Amino acid sequence: MSQKTDQWTSKLGFILAAAGSAIGLGAIWKLPYVAGTSGGGAFFIIFLLFTILLGLPLLLAEFTIGRHTQKEAVSAYRSIAPGSKWPWIGKLGVATSFLLLSFYSVVGGWIVVYLYRAFTMNIKGIAPDEFATMFEQTISNPYLAIFAHFIFILMTIIIVQGGVQKGIERSSKLMMPALFILFILIVLRSVTLDGAMEGVKFFLLPDFTSVTGETVLFALGQAFFSLSLGVSIMVTYSSYLKSKESLPRSAVSIVGLTIFISLLAGLAIFPAVFAFGLEPTEGPPLIFIVLPAVFSSIPFGNVFFILFMALLLFATLTSAFSLLEMVVASLTKNDPSKRKKSSWIAGIAIFVMGIPSALSYGVLADPVFFGLTFFDFLDFLVSNILLPLGALLIAIFVPLKINKKTLAAEIQQGSNMKMIWFHIWFNLVKYVIPVAISLAFLNVLGII
Repeated sequence: MSQKTDQWTSKLGFILAAAGSAIGLGAIWKLPYVAGTSGGGAFFIIFLLFTILLGLPLLLAEFTIGRHTQKEAVSAYRSIAPGSKWPWIGKLGVATSFLLLSFYSVVGGWIVVYLYRAFTMNIKGIAPDEFATMFEQTISNPYLAIFAHFIFILMTIIIVQGGVQKGIERSSKLMMPALFILFILIVLRSVTLDGAMEGVKFFLLPDFTSVTGETVLFALGQAFFSLSLGVSIMVTYSSYLKSKESLPRSAVSIVGLTIFISLLAGLAIFPAVFAFGLEPTEGPPLIFIVLPAVFSSIPFGNVFFILFMALLLFATLTSAFSLLEMVVASLTKNDPSKRKKSSWIAGIAIFVMGIPSALSYGVLADPVFFGLTFFDFLDFLVSNILLPLGALLIAIFVPLKINKKTLAAEIQQGSNMKMIWFHIWFNLVKYVIPVAISLAFLNVLGII
């Protein structure tokens, strides 16, 4: 096992950076709108179960691959199973990261625009329907959408080309706790609005009569999306982790933080949605309409608006860093001399790929694939097909290609995990996760 010079300086830095990879991407922007369009409380309960029973074991599996090999994803699979087709799991992860960042950076561009507006406009007294109009005008303007998408990708490239570990780790220790504190303040305001309790009920009280096979698949996809699983990002991130750190404790901490921020995101959004008479099924725009409306109704609303958009941009960027790092690491193969060139090549290619997504709410708003816009199609493909598929392959790979004693030694290194917990984890990965993902796929296909 080769040792790398790039490593996290502390376990806390790794946990916050890995959580940051997930939080901006899944919890804040995506969970509220997916929950809103998929049954609210019932979806959230299923999401929680999948996150704990499937996401946590799979996260630990990815950690094990990465730290054991100390290599980026494609090389990690190749070193464990040389001369086989298994490295295609890493290649699938690279392709998925590429596609995901291409449309995710469009959302990042929207945040850039809103951060600029937070500094330049007075939001006090602006009605929710005015924020809705503002958002529609923002995303339908082709020049603004592409320019903002470009600015976001440019920021991502600039950071990743210089090596992200030190920058992400240092920033995460300050910005992630600040994001948690600010979110709690927003939740306190949101749940005290007139009519807010209907939103709390919608989000936390499950109505399982509305659950379909598609709801279950969406919840499964969201569990993997929220933890950056299925693309082997966590294989690459954990390859920078020191051998003395406890993998199980790190995995539990990251899952706990992700669930916590997912809960806060729902409690920030849905009470305000119902209080302002909006529809929870609004989709991706929810966070850009509802939260500004909350800020406009509280003292020092502009200050909170600026702080939130700045922190949201940071959380969004940390996710983007991990996605671009996944692509760049596969190109450089741990050769630092190739990092700068690879970052620019990958970043520019992702920008070009993202242009149709940036135009999907304007000149390319007409459905193009299966009744979906280009943006929505990529979102569906990544979240509900590629992420679960990648997770399925990883769950098959780990118990099949890594010796059980080797797995036990790696997981127990730096931790005092009892063997009974190891056996539970091993059986979840080997039997439960593949069956659960396969059943979800078969259900959506109408086979069962």
